[in-house]
Amino acid sequence: MSLSKWFFAVAFAADIYCCQLQAMDRWSALSQIESGNNDRAVGRAGEISRYQIKPKIWAHYAPDKADWGKPQDSLAVVKEAMQARCRAFERSFHRPPTDFEFYVLWNAPAQIRHPTKSVSARAKRFCNLVEQEDGSSSGS
Repeated sequence: MSLSKWFFAVAFAADIYCCQLQAMDRWSALSQIESGNNDRAVGRAGEISRYQIKPKIWAHYAPDKADWGKPQDSLAVVKEAMQARCRAFERSFHRPPTDFEFYVLWNAPAQIRHPTKSVSARAKRFCNLVEQEDGSSSGS
C-alpha cells in the first residue's frame, strides 16, 4: 500500500471513530437519560415530557399555552428551572456546577451534597454523554 493510500485509510478510520464518539450537549443528554427522548413520557410520580418534569415545576415555569409534549416547550421550562437551580448552586458553592452536579440538581436537588448511589450512577451516565468545551466531561 502506498504511503498516501495508508494516510487516507488512517484519516478515514479516525473520522469514523471520532464521529461515533460525538458527545451531546447537556439538554440532549438530560432528555436521553430521563426518558430516552420520549416527548410523551409520564413517570410514576406524574413527571412529564422528555425531561421528566415534576408537575409542580411545570406549573411554576410553563407559560399558559405551553405543551409538555412539544420538545421546544419542555426545553424552555427545563432551562428556566435549571437556571434558577444553577444560580442557587453558584451562590452556595461560588462556582458553576459540574456536569455531575448539574444532573443531580435536576434529578435530586436535595441530594446535591450527598447523592444516593442510584442518583450518582445516573449522573455518571449523564457525564458520559455530555461534552464540555474542552472535550471532556467533568464529574465526581
